[in-house]
Amino acid sequence: MKTSPRDTKVFQADQLDQAAQLLQAGELVAFPTETVYGLGAIANNDQAVRSVYQAKGRPSDNPLIVHVCKQEGIDQYVEAISPQAQVLMDEFWPGPLTIIFPCKRGIFAPSVTGGMDTVAIRMPRQALTLALIEEVGFPLVGPSANLSGKPSPTQVDHVLHDLAGLISGVVANNLPFTDIGVESTVVYPEADQISILRPGAITQSMIQAVSDLPVIVKSAHQQIESATPVASPGVKYRHYSPKQPVESVSSDYSYQDWKRIIEGYQEISIGILASQEIIDHLKDCPNIVSTYSLGSHQEAFIESATRHLFSGLRSLEESDCQLILVELLANEEASQAYLNRLSKASRNML
Repeated sequence: MKTSPRDTKVFQADQLDQAAQLLQAGELVAFPTETVYGLGAIANNDQAVRSVYQAKGRPSDNPLIVHVCKQEGIDQYVEAISPQAQVLMDEFWPGPLTIIFPCKRGIFAPSVTGGMDTVAIRMPRQALTLALIEEVGFPLVGPSANLSGKPSPTQVDHVLHDLAGLISGVVANNLPFTDIGVESTVVYPEADQISILRPGAITQSMIQAVSDLPVIVKSAHQQIESATPVASPGVKYRHYSPKQPVESVSSDYSYQDWKRIIEGYQEISIGILASQEIIDHLKDCPNIVSTYSLGSHQEAFIESATRHLFSGLRSLEESDCQLILVELLANEEASQAYLNRLSKASRNML
């Protein structure tokens, strides 16, 4: 991939062959998944993969997820498929689950794995992207298609905002937002347990329901401090942060508590990322200059809030606010992905 500016083309569903040709030639093309947009490069071209790190400004020791279009043939890319991994593939692929495998040498570009002897692989639940990978003829790496550290992209416009002129193209989704809105669950199947290295839409209880082994959630600190670390994307570095400071507001706080907090920032312009109910109750606060709704508590709020978290952070970053206040969700299994991403974006909880 050249480093000079170029036109970034938006490809529609009937133009996948053009996007595939660019990827085959070592160019970068972003693609939609059910989680977020990925920044695609063919996974056996080391120069192309290194260009992904360069375009994003991503540390080179932060491994990349490899995206495949079918379960058959995984044994071409990995040293072994454990019984536990096979069960997970059968149950959750295609879908938002990334599985860590021992990597077969000489198949993927060295820069894919960040220096590890394992590789992260998933099969996305997105027909356009599965067709794109099939057209390319080889798996694609696909880290989130944003500048490193910024909120992940859930719309074409998010990708273009960060990477226009740096990549060759982006395949347009057929929906306004990606379906889930945060990155996939990452798991490491071991001999005696299955470790969740990053929370996502596939939860601990969902995995436990199909496994006879214990399913353990490992914190980022546990992974980094482990004597035998298994590299998971999104663990070592700060993520998802807009330019303004972000503070999280407890789910236990009342509307009056919100007003009290905002009144304590009288000289600061505030952006609010919260439920529509909270936004409606705060509309008379004079120093609120921008808001973004996560949805209504009358509907499937956890799913809506997760889908709109990154888009809301991006929208408020473009506003005139100096501080962003974000509604926390109650700490339950279904909200773990939201809470994980928000904890990485915010400086503290109020």
